[in-house]
Amino acid sequence: MILLSSVSARADDWPEFRGPTGEGIARADNLPIEWSTQRNVAWKQTIPGGGWSSPVVRKGRIYLTTSVPVEGGVLGSQSLRALCLDARTGQVEWNIEIFHQEGGPKATIHNKNSHASPTPVIDDKRLYVHFGPQGTACLDLDGKVIWRNQELRYDAVHGNGGSPILIAEGLVFSADGSDRQFLVLLDRDTGKVVWKTDRRGNASRKFSFSTPLLIDVHGRRQIISPGSGFVASYDPRTGEEIWRVRYDGYSVIPRPVFGHGLVYVCTGYGPPTLMAIRPDGSGDVTETHVAWTLKKGLGLTPSPLLDGDELYVVADNGIATCVDARDGTVHWHERLPGGYSASPILAGGRIYFQNEEGLGIVLQAGKLFKELARNDLGERSLASYAVADGALFIRTKEHLYRIQKP
Repeated sequence: MILLSSVSARADDWPEFRGPTGEGIARADNLPIEWSTQRNVAWKQTIPGGGWSSPVVRKGRIYLTTSVPVEGGVLGSQSLRALCLDARTGQVEWNIEIFHQEGGPKATIHNKNSHASPTPVIDDKRLYVHFGPQGTACLDLDGKVIWRNQELRYDAVHGNGGSPILIAEGLVFSADGSDRQFLVLLDRDTGKVVWKTDRRGNASRKFSFSTPLLIDVHGRRQIISPGSGFVASYDPRTGEEIWRVRYDGYSVIPRPVFGHGLVYVCTGYGPPTLMAIRPDGSGDVTETHVAWTLKKGLGLTPSPLLDGDELYVVADNGIATCVDARDGTVHWHERLPGGYSASPILAGGRIYFQNEEGLGIVLQAGKLFKELARNDLGERSLASYAVADGALFIRTKEHLYRIQKP
């Protein structure tokens, strides 16, 4: 795996959704495999409001977003906020309102979503936060807002979802609503639109929530962005579409992963398919560049995880699967307890899953299924893990935990 993002993360940083590579790989080999509300808890901090964005960590500070209901206004109004915490102590260093979201019927979201679901992204000097059609903003690391952009409006069915990424050219995110679907690049210094590419497909339900992935194919960078009805590759400099693969699927949430010369994409609802695609084509390559597919035990929400020759997926209903990443041969299917929204991570040869009831399940990575531990926090959890400085950061409904060996 090659880190292509412009986020030059230190070994102990977790700068974006799914970490330094954007694919759930943690550079840590000393994480605990057992924890509880008391065991291996360095600290536990109450987070105001609610949100399912994952924390990001840089140079000993944690950043995340949240949504706090506004009292006395229109029912459902929200204060959309960014927070910074000291990673060592859990103390909140600043808590700043970025946008105000007016309540009413259009503020309704899915019961598994939140008003603060996209994960921030951070570099050496700035934090970028995103709230879907409510807007995007850039802050310095002391919480001062540098710019806001609220011009990119669209009808985000079920609320916001996909996270932004940073590349050399700027800030990229998908905006796939029921009315408009596009991929956009913002200037990182001003927030102005550099390019915006319409994403036209034939899906009857056009909304999706996926996070893009930047890859390199024979020296040519590509932005991979799944949407309803197709996944496409885009030129980072211009936004021009390079290739696409069609499928039957909508409300696509999982972020792709890349390895062995293949892009692994989950197709969303209707029912899901895992596709392994060779990304070296141009135009519509549906009939020529799909290496293999899998149609059993696939997630609608969690992203896949690639470790060497093994590819792991977990379905929302708890069916976990390990397949050969090169040809799709299934090594094992096993049921894990509960339902799943969070994406798994790899650390120290172990796979860490988190279910929606706050139960963490640790497996030994490999072609044979081996469960190592179950760890119950007893609180709803849909956010994905973050890892930094030998610690696991877990966001639950009301708290943020730092899990670490003594």
